[in-house]
Amino acid sequence: MPISLYDALVPSFRQIIGSSLGLLAKAESFCAEHGAAADAVIGHSLAPDMLSIPFQVKSIAGHSMGAIEGVRAGSYSPDLSPAPSDFAGLKALLTKAYDGLAALDPAELEGFIGRDMLFQMRDLKMPFTAENFLLSFSQPNFYFHATTLYGILRNKGVALGKRDFLGMPRMKM
Repeated sequence: MPISLYDALVPSFRQIIGSSLGLLAKAESFCAEHGAAADAVIGHSLAPDMLSIPFQVKSIAGHSMGAIEGVRAGSYSPDLSPAPSDFAGLKALLTKAYDGLAALDPAELEGFIGRDMLFQMRDLKMPFTAENFLLSFSQPNFYFHATTLYGILRNKGVALGKRDFLGMPRMKM
């Protein structure tokens, strides 16, 4: 039996969004335990030319549920408005994406296969099929930003390990 588009995306998106929520909770506890201002952690990036945690979290949501909403519309343009700048707002953004993914009908995603899809950012236009946009563009971006969130928090001293990033795997029961 071939794997469905839904199965290739949604459970893993939810797994990593769940773990990202856990990362933010650990970061918030780290700030409280160490008397650190939340801004000192949230505003951090790994390199001067890299964006900070709010952008990474916004991109996790944008390349998961946001990408699926884009496929529904036939085009996706990144939301360039400012991201939340506090732990509560960041967690709310991820929770909204997590809940939106949970409400998806698998048949709807299968219905996207073969549809034209356009990624557009300023003057850049990239045509895709819906499945190629989701699997070759949004999914790699999703993992990049989730990994970057983890790396920033590790770099700031938040006690995290690989299990924190992986979250809850879908094991055979």
